[in-house]
Amino acid sequence: MSKKLVILLWLAVVALGFGLGGGVFAKLTAQVATVPGSESERALDLREAAGGPPERHLTVVVTGGADVTGALEQARSAAGVAAVAPPLPSADGQAALTDITLTAGATAAQAAQVAEHLRAAAPGKVTVAGGPLTDNEFSMQAQRDVQRAEMITLPVVLILLVIVFGGLVAGLMPLIVAIAGTAATFGILYLASFVTDISVYAIQVATMLSLGLAVDYGLLLLSRYRTELAHTEDREEALRRAVRKAGRTIAVTGLTVAASLLGLTVFPDAFLRSMGLAGAGVVVVDMLAVLTLMPAVLRLAGRRIKPARPDSGTGVFARLARFVQRRPLMVTVLTAAAVLVLAVPSLHVRLANSDARALPTSTETRKQFDALSAHFPELVGPDVIAAVVRSGADDPRTAQFAADVRRVPGVSTVDVVRVADGVSVVRATPVHEPWTAEGRATLQAVRDVPAPFEVLVTGDAARLVDYRAMLAEYGPWAALVVLVATFALLAVFTRSVLLPIKAVLTSLLSIAAAFGAIVWVFQDGHLASWFGTERLGALDLTVPVLVAAIAFGLSVDYEVFLLARIRERYLETGDARAAVATGLQQTGRIVTSAALLLVVVFAGFLAGGFAPIKEIGLGLVVAIVLDATVVRMLLVPATMTLLGRANWWPSKPPERPSTVDRKLVTAGG
Repeated sequence: MSKKLVILLWLAVVALGFGLGGGVFAKLTAQVATVPGSESERALDLREAAGGPPERHLTVVVTGGADVTGALEQARSAAGVAAVAPPLPSADGQAALTDITLTAGATAAQAAQVAEHLRAAAPGKVTVAGGPLTDNEFSMQAQRDVQRAEMITLPVVLILLVIVFGGLVAGLMPLIVAIAGTAATFGILYLASFVTDISVYAIQVATMLSLGLAVDYGLLLLSRYRTELAHTEDREEALRRAVRKAGRTIAVTGLTVAASLLGLTVFPDAFLRSMGLAGAGVVVVDMLAVLTLMPAVLRLAGRRIKPARPDSGTGVFARLARFVQRRPLMVTVLTAAAVLVLAVPSLHVRLANSDARALPTSTETRKQFDALSAHFPELVGPDVIAAVVRSGADDPRTAQFAADVRRVPGVSTVDVVRVADGVSVVRATPVHEPWTAEGRATLQAVRDVPAPFEVLVTGDAARLVDYRAMLAEYGPWAALVVLVATFALLAVFTRSVLLPIKAVLTSLLSIAAAFGAIVWVFQDGHLASWFGTERLGALDLTVPVLVAAIAFGLSVDYEVFLLARIRERYLETGDARAAVATGLQQTGRIVTSAALLLVVVFAGFLAGGFAPIKEIGLGLVVAIVLDATVVRMLLVPATMTLLGRANWWPSKPPERPSTVDRKLVTAGG
């Protein structure tokens, strides 16, 4: 196929992706961490079926003695408002609290108009949040953070690409691949939206992954092309060799990363499933683009791509390889121990739904949370445990059930709310946070209270417990899918049994250390101020799964880069020890350069204000840094040196070439 036809086909893909695929933006959902069919979701369905959509409320906090009585009176007749409660003064007399109940059909725009009207009555002294306003603020903050990350990182990445790739033309090639990958992924997600919900976050993560993987694969292919150019003046032949040799590596890494992300589709949560579809889609498209579009562009680039400099064999990676191979056992023990120490905090990880503290202090929801904490501390606490019962609010059986719930340890107050004839909600206010052991025990005790009618329990604690149960049920299956696929692909690639096992174990080490870093900073609060946050007490419950899936795929990515060169040298020379050293020397710059660029991409997440996005960013940065340096440069060559030819079992060792043959092989690159 001619290079012009290939480029035209990819231009068509980009046009269709951004054109047709742009329709996915109208079908995105902001729902996160839901479990279809769980008790907490069935309770909401029963509540909605009995009395229409659940009531939504806006909370208004007025400070500084401001008088907004007139504005509140006007709000009573505003579109979307059902009722306005009388102001409740704080104990210190410095603030007042008002609850606004929205109508069942109230829109987010109507709620925003009410909020703007109240804020204008006393600028700087009125906060309005809750209901659709807070939901929208969480969603928009996450999207703004990823967009900000892209704006910050793209110029830096472009400069680094020009430096690493040795020129502007070469440096732009990964960006071309990333654009093609992102466009095609939009089209894939649009088609997928007809059969499943697509999360708003999937688009943003897909864009970042597209750029990162385009850099990874593009760097590998271009580096190989420049290496081949150093050994032949025929550029077409050099390109064929590069695609043949690097293409197999790229295909294996792409399929492995895609398999890792497809493991997320095992979960019933639409958020995780759409993240898996988006991630796997962009990986496969990036892989195809690098193997087809990039060679076509390289043919057009002509002589603008310069050959690589001859490898003297005395660089920093060669010296590192010799150091590791002189002390393989010591390096293995010390490196593994150091990584495990970093992973220790992950042993006490706690998961929770994100609350207002996950938002920047400049957001309205966070301002109101801080105002409530200062003036109404008794109202800042765990969300109610809502038991939706098939019994009327005036039924004596409902009163008895409420009395039994009130006696549950960890419950402070209980009230009964009528929904419709035959359906009511018993609301229990817990003492403990839902992510604590005491909070989970209180929820379970409420669920265990006997009743002569159907009871379905929902609320933050219930959704958290149901989500954790879902992760426990489906997590092993997702891990099995990923591990089996990874093992199979690496076993076929390396013709080895031990190397895939070692690749999985070393990748899990860097992921564990990344978890440890997230827990230490965000959950425990160490150095939290460096990242513009505070001690949160728990991690967002979606973060560990996402970090694990993405980090594992990228980790295996670098493993394959290294193993490809080691295996190539081993087959050429039959010297297992020398092959490890040569492989490390030849891939060290590629792996570290790719890792540096990916770190810049994901470090952009840390510039945002939404804590879960920061958690993902820090986790991926730590995992990539550790994997590309400590694990890949020290632990892997050390363990492979110790294993020697056993690395390649059950393959038969190649015949060693003669001394003259080895010199010719080395000279031929």
